[in-house]
Amino acid sequence: MATTGVNAILPYGHATPELAIVRRFEAAGFRAWPAAAVHYDGTWLVRLTAGHPAKRLNSVNPLDPGDTANIADRIGRAARRFDAYGRPLTFRVSPLAGPKIAKHLDSEGWSVFSESLVMQLPLENAPVEEALDQIPLKDISRFVGASLKVHGMDQTLRPGLSEIIGAIQPEAGLFALEERGQALATAICVHEGDVAGLFEIATDEASRGQGYGRRIILSALKWARLRGAKLAWLQVEERNEGAVRLYKALGFEEVYRYHYRRPAGAMTV
Repeated sequence: MATTGVNAILPYGHATPELAIVRRFEAAGFRAWPAAAVHYDGTWLVRLTAGHPAKRLNSVNPLDPGDTANIADRIGRAARRFDAYGRPLTFRVSPLAGPKIAKHLDSEGWSVFSESLVMQLPLENAPVEEALDQIPLKDISRFVGASLKVHGMDQTLRPGLSEIIGAIQPEAGLFALEERGQALATAICVHEGDVAGLFEIATDEASRGQGYGRRIILSALKWARLRGAKLAWLQVEERNEGAVRLYKALGFEEVYRYHYRRPAGAMTV
């Protein structure tokens, strides 16, 4: 299996972390946020989900920098799978993809969008002493309704999001801050062994800047630490400057980055 050195540089100027660390978080992410259908083409992981359009649930994820044979043919096979699901062909390019695939996509004019950070925080350093003891919701339907509201998403996504949450195999804590029946903020904390991943973090647009995001994250981290988690991690788009600032203020540090690619002319929304 080919690897890249810790000081290697990705095509867009970022240092490559140890690939073992990347593999750990990538594998945890796939388990914590499961796609409805999973296929492998060599070590390319193809994830597709008919009920939800999220990019990370509908993407090709190359997992070995050395697996670069027959790139064009394999892209064609992936394209047919995506077409069958009515999804735009999308590659999610992490450090595990290596430079050869990125160079091929560049040569074909594929766009680059949604660069994201994977961040981590040792829970011994998390300021959870100030956190409220919050019991996670047991009612998936109630959580899904709150999550869709604070994200400003269409209610037609309710069945798909419910299916994703119901399929999470590790222990998942569903957190929602509500006031007078109105959702203010939500988060999902997926606890697996000594690792806890945070997903679906959001604050209602009208309630931002009032500390609700910080409160719900710390409650989720406190819950995870009490269950034996030692390390928290999350993913966030670089352009979400407010969220990045909050996570850094809580002590999260960047581990690596990934981005998405689509063929020339394809929408990148």
